[in-house]
Amino acid sequence: MPNATRRSETSRQAILGAALDLVAEVGYQKVAIERIATAAGVGKQTIYRWWPSKGALMFDAFLGLSGGEDGELHPLPDSGDLAADLKFVLKATVIELEDPRYDQPMRALHTEIVHDPALAADYVQRLDGPMRELKKDRLRSAQTAGQLGEDVDLDVAVDLIFGPVLNRWLQRTGPLTDEYVDHLVDTALRGLEPRPT
Repeated sequence: MPNATRRSETSRQAILGAALDLVAEVGYQKVAIERIATAAGVGKQTIYRWWPSKGALMFDAFLGLSGGEDGELHPLPDSGDLAADLKFVLKATVIELEDPRYDQPMRALHTEIVHDPALAADYVQRLDGPMRELKKDRLRSAQTAGQLGEDVDLDVAVDLIFGPVLNRWLQRTGPLTDEYVDHLVDTALRGLEPRPT
């Protein structure tokens, strides 16, 4: 007797893979659910049974690509050197952003998030929120060690440190170099360090 669970998971993975392949091949705007279904060898209704929109499907495909949903999110490194740890994480982020496998799916996902409040909420709950907590944990450790001011708002600090890289990538306003990351972290931390009493 066929295993329905295994068959469903095989179909699901085929759909996610087809979505990523088609976005990379023809661009997000030209990819319709019907085209994904044909490429995956499933019916269109199978896709709509699992995902309410193309954006939701793309989010799951991206999570699978990045190891998110099923993969465990790891704490940021804590070597005791906050600047070095942040530079390491941001440089790894730049490498990921510039990887051709990630570029189109991530840009498509961000476009959908702007226009779909339900998807935006799902993104915050499943990925952005947990990642933000890990970033705040690392900054909280630095705060405890006296490397950041006691009055620093950690949510604002996360935005100051991590936001510029994503914005520069999304808006294509300049190159994402190691030098840029170094300058960004050094500048942000100068504004967040403890004030003399």
